[in-house]
Amino acid sequence: MLAGMGSDRNDLLWPAALLPPAAMARADAEAIRLGVPGIALMENAGRAVARAARRRFTPCRTVVLCGPGNNGGDGYVAARLLEQAGWPVAIAALGPPRAGSDAALAAARWRGPVVEFAPAAAARAELVIDAVFGAGLARDIEDRVSETLHAARRVLAVDVPSGVDGATGARRGAVAAAALTVTFFRAKPGHLLLPGRELCGELMLAEIGLPDAVLQTVRADTFLNRPGLWGLPALSAADHKYSRGHLTILGGGVMTGAARLAAAAARRGGVGLVTIAARSGGDIYRTGDPGLLVNESPVPELLADERRQAWVCGPGLGAEQARAALPALLAAGRLVVADADALTAFAGDPAGLRGAAVLTPHAGEFARVFGAPGEDRLAAVREAARRSDAVVLLKGADTIIAAPDGRAAVNASAPPWLATAGAGDVLAGLIGALLAQGMPAWEAACAAAWLHGRAAAEAGPGLIAEDLAPALLPAWREATAVMADPRSALL
Repeated sequence: MLAGMGSDRNDLLWPAALLPPAAMARADAEAIRLGVPGIALMENAGRAVARAARRRFTPCRTVVLCGPGNNGGDGYVAARLLEQAGWPVAIAALGPPRAGSDAALAAARWRGPVVEFAPAAAARAELVIDAVFGAGLARDIEDRVSETLHAARRVLAVDVPSGVDGATGARRGAVAAAALTVTFFRAKPGHLLLPGRELCGELMLAEIGLPDAVLQTVRADTFLNRPGLWGLPALSAADHKYSRGHLTILGGGVMTGAARLAAAAARRGGVGLVTIAARSGGDIYRTGDPGLLVNESPVPELLADERRQAWVCGPGLGAEQARAALPALLAAGRLVVADADALTAFAGDPAGLRGAAVLTPHAGEFARVFGAPGEDRLAAVREAARRSDAVVLLKGADTIIAAPDGRAAVNASAPPWLATAGAGDVLAGLIGALLAQGMPAWEAACAAAWLHGRAAAEAGPGLIAEDLAPALLPAWREATAVMADPRSALL
């Protein structure tokens, strides 16, 4: 089976579990222990690559670049099967496989032409299959490999483009981008994290005979963010506006649009009541949104109402006000989304954010609070969640959501036009709405990130932040439909 991630939204039914290279190696080993021969896995992987090539491209001069490991073994199988299908194929080997290995057996079955592993051979081909190095490469690729791949007109990568770190998505050397990447069993974090996601081109996932039972031994803690990983709040006939939760958003007196955007998203996110708590600017907040509550009472008075369990602190509030208000909310044991100015207020002081439910920094705010994340952003966000004892959502084109217990998800639903002023305020309000309805913090942050991205896709290019709240309705319907499909439960 081949399933592609792309505009057809097949990724909605992908297995959610992501396996970094070390975990994938353990899964392979466990499958062999359960009785699946390693050469059978290699034959199936090569067959999937050949099938993908035949589906995507017409028969053409093809050179398969094979490394000395199992990735190269997959390439030898793909070359053999493409030649049997009538394609003109040649092998270019970086080095011989280890004697006695499955890759050596696959190489021995190749009877076709062999050409030099050099840029000239790649340049003469109409398709180059990159089976040099897999996702677990622990060093930069050498110039010879990089120059040969860069000479290709178009590349189909096996597992990952050579030089892409399967755990982090980082480049290891000068990586040549692929038009199509075929990976196996479960996707890897590096397929979804930038820059790996762009270097992979279209991503196809193939089943190659690993039993799902291996996941009982090799436990996933990183996931593709999609419905099925989480469920949305369910309503009953007995529900009323108070049972659906009450979200309070702290509003500043100057940048009033931020809190209003958060409130609009929260109301579309299903919460029963939304209040903007504004010591100033109340008249502005009351303009144009008849269903929005505005309260000018001091925060301690509002905290006396035990129904106000969920709060958003930060959007448009001002760093000084946020630094004064957030400790009071945390001391009262409230569920708090700390965003924007609440993060700026505690720059260099992550301990001051302990007790918040969700932190939503963009890259700059993350660096100010926790330090620069470096190339391994997934590990950095996990560590930030551990240090703050909060769910941390690092916003970006490849948003990462990590929980203090080590779970993490990578979001792939956002189009590039979501990068617009006010979009983060919408996200904070949506997370707050889901928290107010009883969703656990990590699940609420994951669901909000996915809905936020799909709402942007629904609104289309030219999006402004005000377009997002109305577009949450079709995004919510889409999530509900996916969760109703039995396949959505597959992790």
